[in-house]
Amino acid sequence: MCEHSFVNSPRLDAADSSRRGPTRILHADLDAFFASVEQRDDPSLRGRPIAVGGGVVLAASYEARAFGVRGAMGGTEARRRCPDLRFVRPRMSAYSEASAAVFEIFRETSPVVEGISIDEAFLDVSGLRRLAGEPADIATRLRARVRAEVGLPISVGIASTKALAKVASAVGKPDGLCEVPIGGELDFLHPLPIERLWGVGPANSAKLRARGIRTVGELAAVPRTAVASIVGRGSAAHLCALAGNEDPRRVRTRARRRSMGAQRALGRAPRTAEEHDAVLVALAERVTGRMRSADRVGRCITLRVRFADFTAVTRSVTLPEATAHTATILAGVRRAYRHASPLIEERGCTLLGISIGHLDDADAVQLALPFDVYAGDTLDHAVDAVRDKFGAAAVRRAAGLRAGRGVEMPMLPD
Repeated sequence: MCEHSFVNSPRLDAADSSRRGPTRILHADLDAFFASVEQRDDPSLRGRPIAVGGGVVLAASYEARAFGVRGAMGGTEARRRCPDLRFVRPRMSAYSEASAAVFEIFRETSPVVEGISIDEAFLDVSGLRRLAGEPADIATRLRARVRAEVGLPISVGIASTKALAKVASAVGKPDGLCEVPIGGELDFLHPLPIERLWGVGPANSAKLRARGIRTVGELAAVPRTAVASIVGRGSAAHLCALAGNEDPRRVRTRARRRSMGAQRALGRAPRTAEEHDAVLVALAERVTGRMRSADRVGRCITLRVRFADFTAVTRSVTLPEATAHTATILAGVRRAYRHASPLIEERGCTLLGISIGHLDDADAVQLALPFDVYAGDTLDHAVDAVRDKFGAAAVRRAAGLRAGRGVEMPMLPD
């Protein structure tokens, strides 16, 4: 693992800034995503040059990239460059499942997440310092959770702007963390090759290098009118702004979430059904608490079980009415677990996760008769209030005390 840190420049403390603190943005990017999923699921592919695709390379492992194999390259050319290259058929369902699990971790890390593709997102952690620590600590925990719970490597860049955070994550790859400190942005950015800038592809790179512009700093020193004569007016305005770290865009969530979930890595040690139940109780309380905080209800419960070989199964239960009532959701989770228990007994279990889908606004749901089935909501809200004031561990269900062993992944406030 490669760790990069540029921490010699002075930082701004919250006392020297606004209440929210200086803007700190994470760009989290899964490494060689499709290829990494294939290597995770098939141990025989680990450490080998592989390409996902057939006639065209959709994704290449880092072992293949060392030979010059790249995405969108023709299969014939890829095999010419790397005679030992092994092609693997794409499995989009596996990639979608892995992406969904990673994005749940993103959303449990920060309430402000902007996904920009299936395998990367921006997270604004500016307001989390007092609750969750320094941005580098948050990023370190995020990377550890993705590795432990999803089994994939991920690189994270930390900076004051979205564009620079994306550059930083690229510098940190593979499987690394790179933080650009407040006040040190241009010292970090200017020595880099111009290809690091978001928007400098092969065509613009060739044009700029033909004029002797090889680094971001050299580009920043050229008047915008001169850059426009090389790459055009629109590209010049974009590239010159990025070369000066001018990027006012905020991290924005694009749509309301259609599901909420949580999961817990259990390790490879054998566990009893009672211990699994304790984990499920904790997960159900965590998810339903978040649902109530967001005034959301749901009716489709999905249980995810991962085995030691990183294969996974899901089991779903649909409730007659949408709810955020913990006991009702937990009963559905336990039904799904019973459906999966034969496989769990046969193959063991290294991770349990639950998600609640078909979410709707709480005030959009008309309660069905009889109303007394919802009486537990008052207790749920009372417990939520105690936990908000005194911490998540202040009140726990007795069933949750059976968990005993295992890896409890830290959950950051939403």
